[in-house]
Amino acid sequence: QVQLVESGGGSVQAGGSLRLSCVASGSIFNIDAMGWYRQAPGKQRELVAVITSGGRTNAVDSVKGRFTISRDNDKNTVYLQMNSLQPEDTAVYYCKVDHITSDGVRNHYWGQGTQVTVSS
Repeated sequence: QVQLVESGGGSVQAGGSLRLSCVASGSIFNIDAMGWYRQAPGKQRELVAVITSGGRTNAVDSVKGRFTISRDNDKNTVYLQMNSLQPEDTAVYYCKVDHITSDGVRNHYWGQGTQVTVSS
């Protein structure tokens, strides 16, 4: 089992910045892709950004140029730097980790979520 602990959420005014962190721990063998998702009230959870084990990144168009995803493999941690935040970025943000066991079994794990609120 892999546990994920997120931190860094909070409340900011429009134009502000936040940095989310997600630390993976437990029975870690090989972490593959790591990503951030968000879910606003009344909406489906959506992908925000993803980073592969090799460092390739991709992000939804609405956050490109404002959000940056990165990872520290030594610390089993993924980050989301969020700049120029807008009220429409308000949501619960979740990290997701794809993990491969020594037997080659692939699982994915979710964090508990951290609230980001942006006021105008």
